[in-house]
Amino acid sequence: MTHETKLARALLDPQDIFRTPDDVLSDRDLTVTQKIEVLRRWEYDASEVSVAEEEGMAHTDGITLYQVLQALHQLVPDIDSDRSPPTKQGGLDRGALGSHPKKA
Repeated sequence: MTHETKLARALLDPQDIFRTPDDVLSDRDLTVTQKIEVLRRWEYDASEVSVAEEEGMAHTDGITLYQVLQALHQLVPDIDSDRSPPTKQGGLDRGALGSHPKKA
């Protein structure tokens, strides 16, 4: 699989390519910016699952929102959690991650 294909698939469904958020962090093919974007997408997916569980849908044994945020925090230590869209799922907009990610 080419780097471009891997990245495109990871951006659509991170768990299709990576088993855990830590696998994203250790991937040598992705840049820091790409890792942040993959983890942002994963964070949104995990937020949706959390909302679904809160609303009474079946619990899934997947990656938790906490795990994704912990991985993201390793790349971006100062996440501004107040900057999230006004939806029940929340999520982090790009501005919440600042403009200077930590070097990997």
